[in-house]
Amino acid sequence: MNTTRRDFLKVGAGAVAATSAVSANSNESFSSIASGRSAAASAGDEGNMIYRRFGRTDVQISAIGVGGHHLGDLPTLDEAVQLVHEAVDAGVTFFDNAWEYYNGKTETILGRALRDGRREKVFLMTKVCTHGRSGKLAMKMLEDSLRRYQTDHLDLWQIHGIVYDNDPELAYAKGGVLEAFDRAKKEGKVRFAGFTGHKDPAFHLKMLELGYPFDSVQMPLNPFDANFHSFEKQVLPEVNRRGMAALGMKSMGGTAWGIKAGVVQAEEMLRYAMSLPVTTTICGMDSLDVLHQNLRVVRGFQPMTQSEMEDLRLRCAPTAADGRFEPYKVSLRYDNPMTRMPHGFPFDHTQREVTEMLEKADGPWLVPETTPETSRR
Repeated sequence: MNTTRRDFLKVGAGAVAATSAVSANSNESFSSIASGRSAAASAGDEGNMIYRRFGRTDVQISAIGVGGHHLGDLPTLDEAVQLVHEAVDAGVTFFDNAWEYYNGKTETILGRALRDGRREKVFLMTKVCTHGRSGKLAMKMLEDSLRRYQTDHLDLWQIHGIVYDNDPELAYAKGGVLEAFDRAKKEGKVRFAGFTGHKDPAFHLKMLELGYPFDSVQMPLNPFDANFHSFEKQVLPEVNRRGMAALGMKSMGGTAWGIKAGVVQAEEMLRYAMSLPVTTTICGMDSLDVLHQNLRVVRGFQPMTQSEMEDLRLRCAPTAADGRFEPYKVSLRYDNPMTRMPHGFPFDHTQREVTEMLEKADGPWLVPETTPETSRR
């Protein structure tokens, strides 16, 4: 993790390994990726963390990652910083975030927490939040993120929220965000590029079909997803076939409502997600207790068997078909106002974060001239 901007300006995006595609239906490949034991770095004081290959590259990242949004949910800055410090000390290297989370608050928290040498120990990601607008705006957002992180480059920059049917078209538009990806890589400000989303597998598949050589794809993966608009069944095999890094999120369903309803337990939800052929599982952690719980699962991790996974899917099936435990697929609950604004869609004003962003946000996302050509139709 000691790569500097100067290093990868010299050698490009890193050495590319000739890796075979991994099928989600191949037990042998599945077991190898899920365990991550052969790829594990020396554990030592890092709590026996598991490391896995990042897609086609020779980069290794931790099998669990820290979700950025929940850093804004901790009661104090000191508690959020402590959580990051304990995660890094335990060997966690993957850190998620987004330009728009809490109007930039979570990027600022993470930047502060990674001072004093910790930045060099992690694989740092954030998401750009143009939501269909221009590459020019994307570059402005990148500079914001770098400033908040107190760093000169990102390890991974991803498009946030491919959640509407025309989002792929807008991403590929002339003057759009993908042109910003190419520019940022050329300038040495970004090592790898990907995209995220949680609404509909069809939009992810369209992003892949249009052909940009993404390094990573982030998607919700849990046993409820397997039964309803399933990213696991539709997107994950294609991502692995292309040799991209599959990044899982929402292992608890986003809200943990399925756990609270007694359908599943937290440990088996995380084990299920980690047992899929993914590079990492990004976990929202709003307390040290949750961090410690997740670390216990990792330290004792054994991949679920195919039979165990199928039993869990069957248990979840009766309550999965309407999306009640995956609200990000069927409601506004996970639709940030900046996701909806460029499309002219209404907001959910009952959410605290939405209210704060509309009242306090003063970012460049309000600038109308940054709309790409195709979105002016």
